[in-house]
Amino acid sequence: MLTQQTMLTTMVTGSIFFPGLFLFSKRCLKQHIRWSEGDAVVVSARLVSSVQAIMASSAGYIVASSCEDIIEDQHWLTNAYILFATPYFAYDIYAMFLCYWHKMQVKGHEEGTKSMSSAITGYLHSEFLMVLHHVVMVTICFPASLFCRQGKGDYFQGVMFLAELSTPSVCLGKILIQHKKQNTLLHKVNGTLMLVTFFTCRVLLFPYLYYAYSRYASIPIYTVPLVAPWQCNVGAAALMAPQVYWFSLICRGAFRLFKGAPHSLIIPYTGLGISQSSERLTLKQ
Repeated sequence: MLTQQTMLTTMVTGSIFFPGLFLFSKRCLKQHIRWSEGDAVVVSARLVSSVQAIMASSAGYIVASSCEDIIEDQHWLTNAYILFATPYFAYDIYAMFLCYWHKMQVKGHEEGTKSMSSAITGYLHSEFLMVLHHVVMVTICFPASLFCRQGKGDYFQGVMFLAELSTPSVCLGKILIQHKKQNTLLHKVNGTLMLVTFFTCRVLLFPYLYYAYSRYASIPIYTVPLVAPWQCNVGAAALMAPQVYWFSLICRGAFRLFKGAPHSLIIPYTGLGISQSSERLTLKQ
């Protein structure tokens, strides 16, 4: 059981770590590689998302693999990582705005950034689903995961952390496109990996949670929604719906990519990390 002081210290550490890593990465890219402010901001934001994803996935694997009883067993890392990662979502809202701001600086989009208010309005309109996702993560999922579980279900929380396994490939895909590497073999291989990991870790994850409980309780999987608390069913549906939507966008972009025609590939911004808005990027074949 984490003390209040430990909980506060963990949250403060996360509040410093993610923005600090972003600023450090941006400074290194500008000073040592001589990248522009915009390029450094975008790549640094994706680097931080990837680091958070690796940390979340590692924590998820440790927690899930240590729980023999998927309901009663507990692991200290579950609540510790929730506390540490929650500030990431607040930071990422600002980081996404910076990426949007610099994207709008591209020739032909200057009119979109004449004032900060118009930029914020455009950002909220363009990234509404992702901003809403992040706000819900901080205001609803964080207190629910930390205070409403009553020490039960650490295994399920660990499996949820594993959703972030798809994030590094999403971020790498964006970086390759940013540097006009969309015609390379690496881009196609990464696209395939993104398709597989996103489907496995973000779409199939929710049916798997119901399957895992059906085995634990020795009941048919179709009866699990009937015995599970309604809050769990609503939460699972609310979290799964955007994942299915973003996966459909990835499939459409992947089909056009491998078809070899000029297209716009839509890659979800991540960060359930739990990472995901849509960003449309034109790829010329």
